[in-house]
Amino acid sequence: MRATGTFTVSGFAPADLAPARAVATGTPAGVATMQKRFEGEITGHSATLFTYALDHATNVGGYVAMESFEGALHGRTGTFNFTHSATTSGDDRKDESFVIIPSSGTGQLTGITGTGGLTDESDGSHSIWFDYDLPA
Repeated sequence: MRATGTFTVSGFAPADLAPARAVATGTPAGVATMQKRFEGEITGHSATLFTYALDHATNVGGYVAMESFEGALHGRTGTFNFTHSATTSGDDRKDESFVIIPSSGTGQLTGITGTGGLTDESDGSHSIWFDYDLPA
């Protein structure tokens, strides 16, 4: 099944975390926490661990995120984790990965598996979708 929705970022906080032996690169790396709110066929909220390497002046870089979702897909409630990552050359999304973590579902979302994606729209809004399966 496919569930679609929109989301807003309700919090973004850089974390003071660095490797014991930091390595200087052309694109500074960082870690942050993020919260989102979802509407549509996907409703609820999430907490995200967000790692990134980004040149803030040019918006070129990439990220890897582990997101914990609580809410509903098509009215079925529960929680699950998903990961997503992408790179950007400034105004695009490339090299995307998006997967629901096996065995992470709870409640009516127990056993959920699948993939998904997200887009950053030109008007600043964000869309998300999950292509998922649930046991009968």
